[in-house]
Amino acid sequence: MNEMRQTRAAQRRGVDEITGSRRLRRMRKADWSRRMVRESTLTADDLILPIFLIEGEDAEEPIGAMPGVVRHTVDRAVRVAERAARLGIPAIATFPNVPVARRDETGSAILDPDNLINRATRAIKAAVPEIGVVTDVALDPFTSHGHDGILRDGIIVNDETVAHIAQAAVLQAAAGTDIVAPSDMMDGRIGAIRDALDAAGFADVAIMSYATKFASAFYGPYREAIGTSGLLKGDKKTYYIDPANTDEALRETEQDLAEGADMVMVKPGLPYLDIVWRLKESFAVPTFAYQVSGEYAMIKAAAANGWIDGERAMMESLLAFKRAGCDGILSYFALEVAERLAE
Repeated sequence: MNEMRQTRAAQRRGVDEITGSRRLRRMRKADWSRRMVRESTLTADDLILPIFLIEGEDAEEPIGAMPGVVRHTVDRAVRVAERAARLGIPAIATFPNVPVARRDETGSAILDPDNLINRATRAIKAAVPEIGVVTDVALDPFTSHGHDGILRDGIIVNDETVAHIAQAAVLQAAAGTDIVAPSDMMDGRIGAIRDALDAAGFADVAIMSYATKFASAFYGPYREAIGTSGLLKGDKKTYYIDPANTDEALRETEQDLAEGADMVMVKPGLPYLDIVWRLKESFAVPTFAYQVSGEYAMIKAAAANGWIDGERAMMESLLAFKRAGCDGILSYFALEVAERLAE
């Protein structure tokens, strides 16, 4: 009996010795030790703030599907940009809600040097020169049918659209944008934009390509925000990427980089973190993701119902982007997060 007890005691000591040498919880026991070994860190430098624009003066409009997010007139957008700069957010991205009367089949208002995007860029750069301005050259805010390109006989025509957005990119650069971010997913657009910018003397304007933009169900609130949800004819599956595909996403990215993209974007964000990881591992270039409107709305709705801790979910979701390899994130939470980090 004594021999059996001694054997069991020896076995317990052996287990204790083994687990004792491998106790991963030691570095989790205190806040200071958790911070000391933290692998991924989120800072205000990682954030880009999207701002929705409307015509008018000193006004804003709430967006029903995006609690806490509003559309701003240009003067108010300037104030938002000033606040973002104070919080250390390095860049903002603007998206216009163009009056229906100014939309047409070809999105021609995007070629107006004084359109809503360009006026906002000039005003923001004049008031807050230290903040970066990112502008999209897709046609969907300007078309009467809600598509990102020119619609002919039920087909989004590629080359005519590319010529259109290349001209728009030059106008946006002339207004003072720092980064042109085409989200239209037309073939050859990056090369055409780069050539057009260089020829016009804007060689220093960078291109952030929405290299992998998926035909996703998560864009609904955004379409409400820019006023296209009731206009869209059909869907965008003929030019956005199938959500089932990952190799195609790599081919799209490789092509855009070859054509002159300076950085690449994955959109949506959280459902496609595997794509973020693959792009960063494959190309080792500045890689961004867009935490899109549907992702934002889900967190806000669940928090409003008391189902989740909204602030913790917000921070955790953004940290996931960093863990996957993102260099930066476009997020409607950007101001909230920057304020939280500043505390």
